[in-house]
Amino acid sequence: MIAYIVRRIAYAVPILVGVNLLTFVLFFVVNTPDNIARSQLGDKRVTEEAIQSWKQAHGYDKPLLFNVEAQGSQKFTETVFFDKSVRLFAFDFGRSDSGRDIGHDISQRMWPSLAIAVPTLLLGLLVNISFALTIALFRATYFDLWAVVFCVVLLSVSTLFYIIGGQFLLSKMFHLVPISGYDTGLDATKFLILPVIIGVIGGIGSGTRWYRTIFLEEIGKDYVRTARAKGMSEVRVLFRHVLQNALIPILTGVVVILPLLFMGSLITESFFGIPGLGSYTIDGIQRQDFAIVRSMVFLGSALYILGLLLTDISYTMVDPRVRLS
Repeated sequence: MIAYIVRRIAYAVPILVGVNLLTFVLFFVVNTPDNIARSQLGDKRVTEEAIQSWKQAHGYDKPLLFNVEAQGSQKFTETVFFDKSVRLFAFDFGRSDSGRDIGHDISQRMWPSLAIAVPTLLLGLLVNISFALTIALFRATYFDLWAVVFCVVLLSVSTLFYIIGGQFLLSKMFHLVPISGYDTGLDATKFLILPVIIGVIGGIGSGTRWYRTIFLEEIGKDYVRTARAKGMSEVRVLFRHVLQNALIPILTGVVVILPLLFMGSLITESFFGIPGLGSYTIDGIQRQDFAIVRSMVFLGSALYILGLLLTDISYTMVDPRVRLS
């Protein structure tokens, strides 16, 4: 099993290198260091001396990928790519183009993101699994048909509709919760209720349909027919046998998204004014702050690969045959 895990980690290294390099190249196809300097200086008529001074102060005065004038290994080390991107593999995020400590910002903003993501995940699992089990109980009936139609309708609705509709109904009309904002401690709860509710409702369509498919697949297996032949009720078969065996693909699916909870939601945090990592990424894109963008893309890639690695490990615990693949 250790060899299997080491092999999976080895696969992740070139993926991270490729993502890092691709992000770097794509960003500088759109923006040159001179354009970045002009954007940060905020003056269309900024002088060439001011641009060069800003580039030198922020480490953009070197060649991007290859330094022709340098000698030996310095041809690669004396570059913007080496200074700005290679250090990410040590999770040294450095400073943003505006001068802020990115690592400190991440450590502060991760908690609001988790405060939204964790309750949304747990409540979403409870609601989706319960709804999917109910549909499976009444499978091949009109309830099953209209429940699937309802899920498809929910899937067809944009997330923005849920956000704007929720803010209009619960905040503007009934004044039950604040429309946006954030606070620390227990006072943050009133600002998190609406984003969590919208996150759960927005995931019902896709989540329920996926769990319904898993349950229906389990219902058709031999052990379920054997349980019915022994006189078990349909409800007992569902909760004692089907749900227990379906937890394996459900849990492995949850494991892959656990590290990504750290990253927050781009749309939700922006619309609700939550100072999480999602809104931090959006702010970095709007300000054309390459340091923030590359750091968040790298962090998201690393967390996604970690999720896949945890999923592979969970599969090996459930089915030893996976170790041979």
